[in-house]
Amino acid sequence: MKLTEHFAKNKLSMSFEVFPPKTDSSIETVTHATEAMALLHPAFMSVTYGAGGGTSKYTLEIARHIEQDYGIPTVAHLTCVSSTRETVRQRITELKEAGIENVMALRGDLTPEQIGADRSNWHYRHAVDLIHELKASGDFCIGGACYPEVHPESANQKEDILHLKEKVDAGVSFLTTQMFFDNNLLYNFLYKIREAGITVPVVAGIMPITNAKQIDRAIKLSGSFIPQRFKALVDKFGSDPFAMKQAGIIYATDQIIDLYANGINNVHVYSMNKPEVAEQIQSNVSEMLK
Repeated sequence: MKLTEHFAKNKLSMSFEVFPPKTDSSIETVTHATEAMALLHPAFMSVTYGAGGGTSKYTLEIARHIEQDYGIPTVAHLTCVSSTRETVRQRITELKEAGIENVMALRGDLTPEQIGADRSNWHYRHAVDLIHELKASGDFCIGGACYPEVHPESANQKEDILHLKEKVDAGVSFLTTQMFFDNNLLYNFLYKIREAGITVPVVAGIMPITNAKQIDRAIKLSGSFIPQRFKALVDKFGSDPFAMKQAGIIYATDQIIDLYANGINNVHVYSMNKPEVAEQIQSNVSEMLK
């Protein structure tokens, strides 16, 4: 099922993200976690790709398993950073052969070696290049990423929104946000993109911070603003793993309830392959999702 059909229902929903294993030895653990989350019957599940495509060989395998064996719509991430046109076209062919209809088109994270590299001869320098390729290659429902704050490489939010509009005009059918911890940032962002003529559905991406070490990584990945309320929570409970996990789940739940109450129908939980976290958050809002 294409996600455009899901969004057209205009109902409250929750979805989960999973990521492939970094090594062959951990594929069984990831598979079990993925299956446990599929049994929660989320609206859909997304499967990430990994920096530089490092875990790409499992992305298609996991996505196909979720969709064919559990009947859960999936979104397969596809990145294009430094890839050749032949490589990307082969991956697109594999997606079509696997029956995957939904693709999240991303540039992908740059590896340390790529950050300072000359990109002038790359076939795909930006996500919009991949979106054009996907649009020309098949009948995909294409998703794109967006930043409620500012993309780390954009000069300002105005420039960021202009590039976002380019992606939507190229063929993106929905957007999923990077993690954020202050809902007001999302509400302000939505107002600005609607003014800019971006009307596709926006899925709110929520990251439950269940241990203190995740915070530094979250800030590094997205430059996310950390509200004082959340800082106080970490200061109080960060040294107690069980208390911090509970507090992080409650904070994420509070965010989600506020989003639902303010007209955001679709929430995507970056569950970090932790089915128990996904299950607890879903349980906390189960009556709202009926």
